Amino acid sequence: MARSTPDTSAASGLGSGPQPDGKPGRSSVVGTPSHRWWVLGVIGLAQLMVVLDATIVNIALPSAQQDLGFTDGNRQWIVTAYALAFGSLLLLGGRLADLVGRKTVFLTGLVGFAVASAIGGAAPNFGVLVTARALQGMFGALLAPAALSLLTTTFTDAKERAKAFGIYGAIAGAGGAVGLLLGGLLTEYLDWRWCLYVNLFFAVVAFVGGLQLLHGGTLPDRPKLDIPGTALVSAGLFCIVYGFSNAETHHWGSVQTWGFLVAGGILLIAFYAWQRRAEHPLLPLRVVTDRDRGASFLAMFISGAGMFGVFLFLTYYLQQSLHYSPVSTGLAFLPMIAVMIVTSVTTTNVLVPRIGARPIVPTGMALAGVAMVWLTALDLNSTYAAHVLPPLLVMGLGLGSIFATAMNLATAGVQAHDAGVASAMVNTSQQVGGSVGTSLLNTLATSAATSYLVGRQRTPASAAQAQLHSYSTAYWWSAAFFAVGMVVTFVLYRSGKPRSLAQAGETGANGDGDPEAPPAVHM
Repeated sequence: MARSTPDTSAASGLGSGPQPDGKPGRSSVVGTPSHRWWVLGVIGLAQLMVVLDATIVNIALPSAQQDLGFTDGNRQWIVTAYALAFGSLLLLGGRLADLVGRKTVFLTGLVGFAVASAIGGAAPNFGVLVTARALQGMFGALLAPAALSLLTTTFTDAKERAKAFGIYGAIAGAGGAVGLLLGGLLTEYLDWRWCLYVNLFFAVVAFVGGLQLLHGGTLPDRPKLDIPGTALVSAGLFCIVYGFSNAETHHWGSVQTWGFLVAGGILLIAFYAWQRRAEHPLLPLRVVTDRDRGASFLAMFISGAGMFGVFLFLTYYLQQSLHYSPVSTGLAFLPMIAVMIVTSVTTTNVLVPRIGARPIVPTGMALAGVAMVWLTALDLNSTYAAHVLPPLLVMGLGLGSIFATAMNLATAGVQAHDAGVASAMVNTSQQVGGSVGTSLLNTLATSAATSYLVGRQRTPASAAQAQLHSYSTAYWWSAAFFAVGMVVTFVLYRSGKPRSLAQAGETGANGDGDPEAPPAVHM
Protein backbone atom coordinates (compact mmCIF):
# COMPACT_ATOMS: atom_id res chain seq x y z
CA MET A 1 0.00 0.00 0.00
CA ALA A 2 1.66 3.20 -1.14
CA ARG A 3 2.12 5.94 1.41
CA SER A 4 1.49 9.58 0.68
CA THR A 5 4.58 11.35 -0.67
CA PRO A 6 5.23 14.51 -2.62
CA ASP A 7 5.41 12.32 -5.70
CA THR A 8 2.02 12.79 -7.26
CA SER A 9 2.23 9.49 -9.05
CA ALA A 10 1.39 7.88 -5.73
CA ALA A 11 -1.28 10.33 -4.86
CA SER A 12 -4.04 7.89 -5.41
CA GLY A 13 -2.41 5.28 -3.25
CA LEU A 14 -2.78 2.74 -6.02
CA GLY A 15 0.65 2.58 -7.50
CA SER A 16 2.92 -0.38 -8.02
CA GLY A 17 4.36 -0.53 -4.51
CA PRO A 18 3.94 -3.47 -2.16
CA GLN A 19 0.44 -4.21 -0.95
CA PRO A 20 -0.75 -5.23 2.53
CA ASP A 21 -0.81 -8.87 1.51
CA GLY A 22 2.88 -8.71 0.63
CA LYS A 23 2.27 -9.13 -3.10
CA PRO A 24 3.48 -6.56 -5.60
CA GLY A 25 0.76 -4.10 -6.48
CA ARG A 26 -0.45 -3.89 -10.04
CA SER A 27 0.16 -0.71 -11.96
CA SER A 28 -2.73 1.66 -11.37
CA VAL A 29 -4.47 3.47 -14.15
CA VAL A 30 -5.12 6.32 -11.73
CA GLY A 31 -1.40 6.78 -11.19
CA THR A 32 -1.10 9.33 -14.01
CA PRO A 33 -2.54 12.83 -13.82
CA SER A 34 -4.78 12.27 -16.84
CA HIS A 35 -6.43 9.24 -15.26
CA ARG A 36 -6.83 10.99 -11.93
CA TRP A 37 -8.99 13.56 -13.67
CA TRP A 38 -11.08 10.75 -15.15
CA VAL A 39 -11.52 9.51 -11.58
CA LEU A 40 -12.75 12.98 -10.65
CA GLY A 41 -15.29 12.73 -13.48
CA VAL A 42 -16.62 9.43 -12.13
CA ILE A 43 -16.80 10.70 -8.55
CA GLY A 44 -18.39 13.98 -9.64
CA LEU A 45 -21.05 12.17 -11.66
CA ALA A 46 -21.97 10.00 -8.67
CA GLN A 47 -22.13 13.04 -6.38
CA LEU A 48 -24.28 14.93 -8.88
CA MET A 49 -26.73 12.02 -8.98
CA VAL A 50 -27.10 12.07 -5.18
CA VAL A 51 -27.39 15.87 -4.86
CA LEU A 52 -29.81 16.54 -7.70
CA ASP A 53 -32.10 13.70 -6.61
CA ALA A 54 -33.59 15.85 -3.85
CA THR A 55 -34.81 18.65 -6.13
CA ILE A 56 -35.53 16.60 -9.23
CA VAL A 57 -38.10 14.58 -7.29
CA ASN A 58 -39.65 17.76 -5.87
CA ILE A 59 -40.42 18.91 -9.41
CA ALA A 60 -42.04 15.52 -10.14
CA LEU A 61 -44.19 15.45 -6.99
CA PRO A 62 -47.37 17.12 -8.35
CA SER A 63 -47.48 14.76 -11.33
CA ALA A 64 -46.69 11.71 -9.18
CA GLN A 65 -49.43 12.67 -6.73
CA GLN A 66 -51.98 12.96 -9.52
CA ASP A 67 -50.90 9.65 -11.06
CA LEU A 68 -50.76 7.58 -7.84
CA GLY A 69 -53.55 9.39 -5.99
CA PHE A 70 -51.93 10.03 -2.62
CA THR A 71 -52.98 12.91 -0.35
CA ASP A 72 -51.29 16.24 0.36
CA GLY A 73 -50.56 14.99 3.88
CA ASN A 74 -48.67 11.98 2.53
CA ARG A 75 -46.78 13.99 -0.07
CA GLN A 76 -44.06 15.06 2.37
CA TRP A 77 -43.04 11.42 2.94
CA ILE A 78 -41.64 11.20 -0.58
CA VAL A 79 -39.04 13.73 0.53
CA THR A 80 -38.81 12.75 4.20
CA ALA A 81 -38.22 9.02 3.57
CA TYR A 82 -35.08 9.85 1.60
CA ALA A 83 -33.86 12.42 4.12
CA LEU A 84 -34.37 10.08 7.09
CA ALA A 85 -32.42 7.19 5.61
CA PHE A 86 -29.70 9.36 4.10
CA GLY A 87 -29.12 11.62 7.10
CA SER A 88 -29.18 8.92 9.77
CA LEU A 89 -26.91 6.42 7.98
CA LEU A 90 -24.19 8.69 6.56
CA LEU A 91 -21.68 8.17 9.38
CA LEU A 92 -22.16 4.41 9.16
CA GLY A 93 -21.66 4.57 5.40
CA GLY A 94 -18.47 6.57 5.84
CA ARG A 95 -17.07 4.12 8.37
CA LEU A 96 -17.93 1.16 6.15
CA ALA A 97 -15.90 2.83 3.39
CA ASP A 98 -12.91 2.89 5.77
CA LEU A 99 -13.58 -0.66 6.92
CA VAL A 100 -14.54 -2.55 3.75
CA GLY A 101 -12.82 -0.46 1.10
CA ARG A 102 -13.89 2.70 -0.72
CA LYS A 103 -14.17 1.19 -4.16
CA THR A 104 -16.38 -1.65 -2.91
CA VAL A 105 -18.68 0.68 -0.99
CA PHE A 106 -18.76 3.19 -3.86
CA LEU A 107 -19.81 0.58 -6.43
CA THR A 108 -22.30 -1.01 -4.02
CA GLY A 109 -23.87 2.38 -3.41
CA LEU A 110 -24.15 3.02 -7.15
CA VAL A 111 -25.84 -0.31 -7.86
CA GLY A 112 -28.21 0.00 -4.91
CA PHE A 113 -29.14 3.59 -5.78
CA ALA A 114 -29.85 2.60 -9.37
CA VAL A 115 -32.03 -0.37 -8.36
CA ALA A 116 -33.95 1.76 -5.87
CA SER A 117 -34.48 4.42 -8.56
CA ALA A 118 -35.81 1.81 -10.97
CA ILE A 119 -38.24 0.53 -8.31
CA GLY A 120 -39.42 4.09 -7.64
CA GLY A 121 -39.85 4.85 -11.32
CA ALA A 122 -42.00 1.77 -11.79
CA ALA A 123 -43.92 2.26 -8.49
CA PRO A 124 -47.59 1.23 -8.87
CA ASN A 125 -48.64 2.92 -5.62
CA PHE A 126 -47.62 5.32 -2.88
CA GLY A 127 -46.17 2.64 -0.56
CA VAL A 128 -43.73 1.33 -3.14
CA LEU A 129 -42.61 4.85 -4.03
CA VAL A 130 -41.89 5.74 -0.38
CA THR A 131 -40.00 2.46 0.10
CA ALA A 132 -37.92 3.17 -2.99
CA ARG A 133 -37.10 6.64 -1.73
CA ALA A 134 -35.95 5.21 1.62
CA LEU A 135 -33.74 2.71 -0.23
CA GLN A 136 -32.30 5.56 -2.31
CA GLY A 137 -31.41 7.34 0.91
CA MET A 138 -29.82 4.22 2.37
CA PHE A 139 -27.58 3.57 -0.64
CA GLY A 140 -26.91 7.28 -1.03
CA ALA A 141 -25.50 7.17 2.51
CA LEU A 142 -22.99 4.59 1.26
CA LEU A 143 -22.23 6.39 -1.99
CA ALA A 144 -21.73 10.01 -0.91
CA PRO A 145 -19.01 9.56 1.76
CA ALA A 146 -17.23 6.91 -0.32
CA ALA A 147 -17.11 9.34 -3.26
CA LEU A 148 -15.69 12.19 -1.20
CA SER A 149 -13.15 9.98 0.57
CA LEU A 150 -12.00 8.65 -2.82
CA LEU A 151 -11.50 12.24 -3.93
CA THR A 152 -9.59 13.00 -0.72
CA THR A 153 -7.20 10.07 -1.13
CA THR A 154 -6.78 10.41 -4.90
CA PHE A 155 -5.71 14.05 -4.93
CA THR A 156 -2.98 14.72 -2.36
CA ASP A 157 -0.85 17.14 -4.36
CA ALA A 158 -1.82 20.61 -3.08
CA LYS A 159 -2.43 22.24 -6.48
CA GLU A 160 -4.29 19.27 -7.96
CA ARG A 161 -6.33 18.91 -4.78
CA ALA A 162 -7.39 22.56 -4.99
CA LYS A 163 -8.58 22.14 -8.58
CA ALA A 164 -10.39 18.88 -7.82
CA PHE A 165 -12.21 20.25 -4.79
CA GLY A 166 -13.10 23.41 -6.68
CA ILE A 167 -14.91 21.32 -9.27
CA TYR A 168 -16.40 18.94 -6.71
CA GLY A 169 -17.62 21.79 -4.52
CA ALA A 170 -19.31 23.42 -7.50
CA ILE A 171 -21.08 20.15 -8.28
CA ALA A 172 -22.26 19.76 -4.69
CA GLY A 173 -23.49 23.33 -4.51
CA ALA A 174 -25.11 23.50 -7.93
CA GLY A 175 -26.63 20.02 -7.97
CA GLY A 176 -29.92 21.24 -6.55
CA ALA A 177 -30.37 23.80 -9.32
CA VAL A 178 -29.41 21.22 -11.96
CA GLY A 179 -32.10 18.96 -10.50
CA LEU A 180 -34.69 21.72 -10.94
CA LEU A 181 -33.79 22.13 -14.61
CA LEU A 182 -33.54 18.41 -15.39
CA GLY A 183 -36.70 17.64 -13.43
CA GLY A 184 -38.57 20.33 -15.32
CA LEU A 185 -37.43 18.99 -18.69
CA LEU A 186 -38.25 15.37 -17.87
CA THR A 187 -41.62 16.12 -16.27
CA GLU A 188 -42.72 18.51 -19.01
CA TYR A 189 -41.60 16.51 -22.03
CA LEU A 190 -41.59 12.88 -20.84
CA ASP A 191 -43.12 11.68 -17.57
CA TRP A 192 -42.51 12.15 -13.84
CA ARG A 193 -41.19 8.59 -13.62
CA TRP A 194 -38.18 9.62 -15.71
CA CYS A 195 -37.06 11.84 -12.83
CA LEU A 196 -36.18 8.53 -11.14
CA TYR A 197 -35.24 6.49 -14.22
CA VAL A 198 -32.61 9.08 -15.21
CA ASN A 199 -30.48 7.90 -12.28
CA LEU A 200 -29.91 4.63 -14.13
CA PHE A 201 -27.94 6.45 -16.83
CA PHE A 202 -25.81 8.30 -14.27
CA ALA A 203 -25.21 5.11 -12.29
CA VAL A 204 -24.25 2.95 -15.29
CA VAL A 205 -21.66 5.44 -16.54
CA ALA A 206 -20.23 5.99 -13.05
CA PHE A 207 -20.17 2.23 -12.33
CA VAL A 208 -18.32 1.36 -15.54
CA GLY A 209 -15.86 4.18 -14.95
CA GLY A 210 -15.35 3.22 -11.29
CA LEU A 211 -14.87 -0.44 -12.19
CA GLN A 212 -12.11 0.48 -14.64
CA LEU A 213 -10.40 3.37 -12.87
CA LEU A 214 -10.58 2.50 -9.18
CA HIS A 215 -8.67 -0.31 -7.51
CA GLY A 216 -9.67 -2.04 -4.30
CA GLY A 217 -7.60 -2.73 -1.24
CA THR A 218 -7.76 -2.68 2.53
CA LEU A 219 -5.90 -0.62 5.08
CA PRO A 220 -3.33 -2.46 7.21
CA ASP A 221 -4.66 -0.70 10.33
CA ARG A 222 -8.31 -0.54 9.30
CA PRO A 223 -10.68 0.35 12.14
CA LYS A 224 -13.23 -1.94 13.75
CA LEU A 225 -16.90 -1.06 13.59
CA ASP A 226 -18.21 0.73 16.67
CA ILE A 227 -21.62 -0.95 17.08
CA PRO A 228 -22.87 1.06 20.12
CA GLY A 229 -21.71 4.32 18.55
CA THR A 230 -23.36 3.44 15.26
CA ALA A 231 -26.67 2.70 17.00
CA LEU A 232 -26.58 5.91 19.06
CA VAL A 233 -25.71 8.31 16.25
CA SER A 234 -28.01 6.69 13.67
CA ALA A 235 -30.96 6.81 16.09
CA GLY A 236 -30.08 10.35 17.17
CA LEU A 237 -29.85 11.71 13.63
CA PHE A 238 -33.06 9.87 12.70
CA CYS A 239 -34.90 11.56 15.57
CA ILE A 240 -33.51 15.01 14.71
CA VAL A 241 -34.44 14.78 11.01
CA TYR A 242 -37.82 13.19 11.81
CA GLY A 243 -38.61 15.83 14.42
CA PHE A 244 -37.88 18.72 12.10
CA SER A 245 -39.78 16.99 9.28
CA ASN A 246 -42.82 16.66 11.56
CA ALA A 247 -42.71 20.40 12.20
CA GLU A 248 -44.01 20.90 8.66
CA THR A 249 -47.26 19.03 9.42
CA HIS A 250 -47.48 19.28 13.24
CA HIS A 251 -47.08 22.36 15.41
CA TRP A 252 -43.90 22.82 17.44
CA GLY A 253 -45.78 22.02 20.64
CA SER A 254 -46.65 18.53 19.37
CA VAL A 255 -44.84 15.65 21.05
CA GLN A 256 -44.18 14.26 17.57
CA THR A 257 -42.04 17.34 16.96
CA TRP A 258 -40.35 18.36 20.21
CA GLY A 259 -40.36 14.81 21.60
CA PHE A 260 -38.25 13.47 18.75
CA LEU A 261 -35.98 16.53 18.83
CA VAL A 262 -35.32 16.09 22.55
CA ALA A 263 -34.74 12.35 22.12
CA GLY A 264 -32.36 13.03 19.24
CA GLY A 265 -30.42 15.54 21.31
CA ILE A 266 -30.08 13.10 24.22
CA LEU A 267 -28.92 10.31 21.91
CA LEU A 268 -26.30 12.55 20.29
CA ILE A 269 -25.00 13.62 23.71
CA ALA A 270 -24.76 9.94 24.66
CA PHE A 271 -22.95 9.30 21.37
CA TYR A 272 -20.40 12.02 22.18
CA ALA A 273 -19.83 10.57 25.66
CA TRP A 274 -19.35 7.08 24.22
CA GLN A 275 -16.89 8.30 21.57
CA ARG A 276 -14.66 9.68 24.32
CA ARG A 277 -14.20 6.23 25.86
CA ALA A 278 -14.70 3.81 22.94
CA GLU A 279 -11.63 1.82 21.92
CA HIS A 280 -12.57 2.07 18.21
CA PRO A 281 -14.88 5.12 17.97
CA LEU A 282 -17.14 5.52 14.94
CA LEU A 283 -16.28 9.24 14.80
CA PRO A 284 -12.88 9.82 16.42
CA LEU A 285 -13.01 13.20 18.14
CA ARG A 286 -9.72 14.17 16.48
CA VAL A 287 -11.69 14.43 13.23
CA VAL A 288 -13.96 17.23 14.49
CA THR A 289 -11.80 19.01 17.10
CA ASP A 290 -9.33 20.47 14.61
CA ARG A 291 -10.34 24.16 14.30
CA ASP A 292 -10.34 24.38 10.51
CA ARG A 293 -12.13 21.08 10.14
CA GLY A 294 -14.75 21.92 12.77
CA ALA A 295 -15.35 25.31 11.16
CA SER A 296 -15.81 23.58 7.80
CA PHE A 297 -18.44 21.19 9.18
CA LEU A 298 -20.33 24.13 10.69
CA ALA A 299 -20.04 26.04 7.40
CA MET A 300 -21.63 23.12 5.55
CA PHE A 301 -24.42 22.88 8.15
CA ILE A 302 -25.28 26.59 8.14
CA SER A 303 -25.06 27.06 4.37
CA GLY A 304 -27.12 23.90 3.86
CA ALA A 305 -29.85 25.42 6.03
CA GLY A 306 -29.68 28.86 4.44
CA MET A 307 -29.47 27.97 0.77
CA PHE A 308 -32.93 26.41 0.76
CA GLY A 309 -34.22 29.98 0.81
CA VAL A 310 -33.03 30.14 -2.79
CA PHE A 311 -33.75 26.69 -4.17
CA LEU A 312 -37.11 26.20 -2.46
CA PHE A 313 -38.81 29.56 -2.09
CA LEU A 314 -37.40 31.23 -5.19
CA THR A 315 -38.66 28.22 -7.14
CA TYR A 316 -42.13 28.78 -5.68
CA TYR A 317 -41.90 32.49 -6.50
CA LEU A 318 -40.89 31.95 -10.11
CA GLN A 319 -43.59 29.35 -10.76
CA GLN A 320 -46.49 30.62 -8.65
CA SER A 321 -45.97 34.39 -8.68
CA LEU A 322 -44.31 34.98 -12.06
CA HIS A 323 -45.89 31.86 -13.66
CA TYR A 324 -42.68 30.36 -15.06
CA SER A 325 -42.80 26.83 -16.43
CA PRO A 326 -40.67 24.15 -14.71
CA VAL A 327 -38.12 24.34 -17.55
CA SER A 328 -37.94 28.14 -17.42
CA THR A 329 -37.49 27.95 -13.66
CA GLY A 330 -34.54 25.60 -14.03
CA LEU A 331 -32.98 27.79 -16.71
CA ALA A 332 -33.29 30.80 -14.43
CA PHE A 333 -30.77 29.23 -12.04
CA LEU A 334 -28.10 28.51 -14.68
CA PRO A 335 -26.26 31.86 -14.34
CA MET A 336 -25.91 31.23 -10.61
CA ILE A 337 -24.45 27.79 -11.34
CA ALA A 338 -21.92 29.27 -13.78
CA VAL A 339 -20.77 31.87 -11.25
CA MET A 340 -20.60 29.19 -8.54
CA ILE A 341 -18.35 26.97 -10.64
CA VAL A 342 -15.95 29.79 -11.54
CA THR A 343 -15.84 31.02 -7.94
CA SER A 344 -15.29 27.53 -6.51
CA VAL A 345 -12.32 26.85 -8.78
CA THR A 346 -10.83 30.32 -8.25
CA THR A 347 -11.07 30.33 -4.46
CA THR A 348 -9.59 26.87 -3.95
CA ASN A 349 -6.80 27.33 -6.51
CA VAL A 350 -5.80 30.97 -6.08
CA LEU A 351 -7.14 32.51 -2.88
CA VAL A 352 -7.19 29.85 -0.15
CA PRO A 353 -3.58 28.65 -0.73
CA ARG A 354 -2.40 32.26 -0.38
CA ILE A 355 -4.59 33.86 2.29
CA GLY A 356 -6.36 30.91 3.92
CA ALA A 357 -10.02 30.16 4.53
CA ARG A 358 -10.65 32.79 7.21
CA PRO A 359 -11.23 35.66 4.75
CA ILE A 360 -12.91 33.47 2.12
CA VAL A 361 -15.69 31.53 3.85
CA PRO A 362 -16.97 34.40 6.04
CA THR A 363 -17.01 36.63 2.94
CA GLY A 364 -19.00 33.95 1.13
CA MET A 365 -21.46 33.85 4.04
CA ALA A 366 -21.78 37.66 3.91
CA LEU A 367 -22.40 37.64 0.14
CA ALA A 368 -25.03 34.91 0.48
CA GLY A 369 -26.74 36.92 3.24
CA VAL A 370 -26.73 40.07 1.09
CA ALA A 371 -28.29 38.11 -1.78
CA MET A 372 -31.05 36.89 0.53
CA VAL A 373 -31.83 40.40 1.73
CA TRP A 374 -31.86 41.55 -1.90
CA LEU A 375 -34.46 38.89 -2.75
CA THR A 376 -36.87 40.34 -0.17
CA ALA A 377 -37.53 43.22 -2.60
CA LEU A 378 -39.14 40.94 -5.22
CA ASP A 379 -42.81 41.59 -5.98
CA LEU A 380 -45.44 40.62 -8.55
CA ASN A 381 -44.06 43.12 -11.07
CA SER A 382 -40.41 42.10 -10.81
CA THR A 383 -38.56 41.04 -13.95
CA TYR A 384 -35.87 38.41 -14.24
CA ALA A 385 -33.03 40.50 -15.70
CA ALA A 386 -33.48 43.52 -13.46
CA HIS A 387 -34.59 41.98 -10.16
CA VAL A 388 -34.01 38.19 -9.98
CA LEU A 389 -30.70 37.73 -11.81
CA PRO A 390 -28.50 40.18 -9.81
CA PRO A 391 -29.08 38.56 -6.37
CA LEU A 392 -28.69 35.12 -7.97
CA LEU A 393 -25.25 36.09 -9.26
CA VAL A 394 -24.26 37.38 -5.81
CA MET A 395 -25.53 34.11 -4.32
CA GLY A 396 -23.35 32.18 -6.77
CA LEU A 397 -20.32 34.14 -5.56
CA GLY A 398 -21.21 33.41 -1.95
CA LEU A 399 -21.95 29.70 -2.21
CA GLY A 400 -18.97 29.16 -4.53
CA SER A 401 -16.72 30.64 -1.85
CA ILE A 402 -18.19 28.42 0.86
CA PHE A 403 -18.69 24.91 -0.49
CA ALA A 404 -15.42 24.04 -2.21
CA THR A 405 -13.29 25.63 0.53
CA ALA A 406 -15.21 23.95 3.35
CA MET A 407 -15.20 20.52 1.69
CA ASN A 408 -11.48 20.78 1.03
CA LEU A 409 -10.53 21.75 4.58
CA ALA A 410 -13.00 19.33 6.16
CA THR A 411 -11.07 16.39 4.70
CA ALA A 412 -7.52 17.76 4.32
CA GLY A 413 -4.84 16.15 6.46
CA VAL A 414 -7.14 13.53 7.97
CA GLN A 415 -5.64 10.10 8.65
CA ALA A 416 -6.42 7.57 5.93
CA HIS A 417 -8.40 5.28 8.22
CA ASP A 418 -10.60 8.27 9.12
CA ALA A 419 -11.10 9.59 5.56
CA GLY A 420 -14.46 7.87 5.07
CA VAL A 421 -16.02 9.07 8.30
CA ALA A 422 -14.61 12.60 7.83
CA SER A 423 -16.19 12.67 4.38
CA ALA A 424 -19.45 11.40 5.88
CA MET A 425 -19.41 14.29 8.37
CA VAL A 426 -19.34 16.74 5.44
CA ASN A 427 -22.44 15.15 3.95
CA THR A 428 -24.12 14.76 7.33
CA SER A 429 -23.57 18.43 8.13
CA GLN A 430 -25.08 19.54 4.84
CA GLN A 431 -27.97 17.05 4.95
CA VAL A 432 -29.02 17.75 8.53
CA GLY A 433 -28.59 21.48 7.90
CA GLY A 434 -30.85 21.19 4.87
CA SER A 435 -33.50 19.29 6.85
CA VAL A 436 -33.41 21.85 9.65
CA GLY A 437 -33.52 24.75 7.21
CA THR A 438 -36.37 23.33 5.16
CA SER A 439 -38.53 22.68 8.21
CA LEU A 440 -37.85 25.98 9.93
CA LEU A 441 -38.25 28.10 6.81
CA ASN A 442 -41.41 26.28 5.75
CA THR A 443 -42.95 26.75 9.19
CA LEU A 444 -41.97 30.41 9.40
CA ALA A 445 -43.16 31.14 5.86
CA THR A 446 -46.52 29.44 6.45
CA SER A 447 -47.05 31.34 9.69
CA ALA A 448 -46.15 34.62 7.96
CA ALA A 449 -48.69 34.01 5.20
CA THR A 450 -51.41 33.18 7.73
CA SER A 451 -50.64 36.27 9.81
CA TYR A 452 -50.71 38.49 6.73
CA LEU A 453 -54.26 37.43 5.89
CA VAL A 454 -55.60 38.11 9.39
CA GLY A 455 -58.09 41.01 9.16
CA ARG A 456 -57.86 41.14 5.37
CA GLN A 457 -60.46 40.08 2.85
CA ARG A 458 -59.35 36.89 1.14
CA THR A 459 -59.08 37.70 -2.55
CA PRO A 460 -56.69 36.45 -5.26
CA ALA A 461 -54.72 39.67 -4.86
CA SER A 462 -54.38 39.35 -1.08
CA ALA A 463 -53.47 35.67 -1.42
CA ALA A 464 -50.72 36.58 -3.88
CA GLN A 465 -49.39 39.25 -1.51
CA ALA A 466 -49.49 36.76 1.37
CA GLN A 467 -47.32 34.42 -0.68
CA LEU A 468 -44.82 37.21 -1.33
CA HIS A 469 -44.78 38.03 2.37
CA SER A 470 -44.07 34.39 3.23
CA TYR A 471 -41.18 34.24 0.74
CA SER A 472 -39.75 37.48 2.11
CA THR A 473 -39.89 36.08 5.64
CA ALA A 474 -37.98 32.99 4.52
CA TYR A 475 -35.33 35.12 2.81
CA TRP A 476 -34.82 37.24 5.94
CA TRP A 477 -34.36 34.15 8.09
CA SER A 478 -31.99 32.64 5.53
CA ALA A 479 -30.00 35.88 5.66
CA ALA A 480 -29.88 35.50 9.45
CA PHE A 481 -28.49 31.96 9.08
CA PHE A 482 -25.72 33.24 6.83
CA ALA A 483 -24.98 36.13 9.22
CA VAL A 484 -24.46 33.63 12.03
CA GLY A 485 -22.29 31.57 9.69
CA MET A 486 -20.16 34.61 8.89
CA VAL A 487 -19.41 35.23 12.57
CA VAL A 488 -18.86 31.58 13.48
CA THR A 489 -16.50 30.82 10.60
CA PHE A 490 -14.53 34.04 11.11
CA VAL A 491 -13.95 33.14 14.76
CA LEU A 492 -13.11 29.46 14.19
CA TYR A 493 -10.95 29.42 11.06
CA ARG A 494 -7.25 29.96 11.65
CA SER A 495 -5.50 32.89 10.00
CA GLY A 496 -3.03 32.27 7.21
CA LYS A 497 -2.44 29.29 4.97
CA PRO A 498 -4.36 26.23 6.26
CA ARG A 499 -2.02 23.92 8.15
CA SER A 500 -3.89 20.80 7.09
CA LEU A 501 -3.54 21.67 3.39
CA ALA A 502 0.18 22.21 3.77
CA GLN A 503 0.57 18.84 5.45
CA ALA A 504 -1.67 17.07 2.95
CA GLY A 505 0.24 18.51 0.05
CA GLU A 506 3.76 18.03 1.41
CA THR A 507 3.82 15.03 3.72
CA GLY A 508 0.37 13.50 3.86
CA ALA A 509 0.57 13.80 7.64
CA ASN A 510 -2.33 13.87 10.01
CA GLY A 511 -3.90 17.30 10.10
CA ASP A 512 -4.54 17.13 13.80
CA GLY A 513 -0.92 17.82 14.55
CA ASP A 514 -0.26 14.54 16.33
CA PRO A 515 3.41 13.72 15.78
CA GLU A 516 2.79 10.12 16.79
CA ALA A 517 -0.02 9.59 14.32
CA PRO A 518 0.73 7.23 11.44
CA PRO A 519 1.17 8.73 7.99
CA ALA A 520 -1.91 8.83 5.82
CA VAL A 521 -2.27 5.69 3.74
CA HIS A 522 -4.30 6.16 0.61
CA MET A 523 -6.46 3.69 -1.19
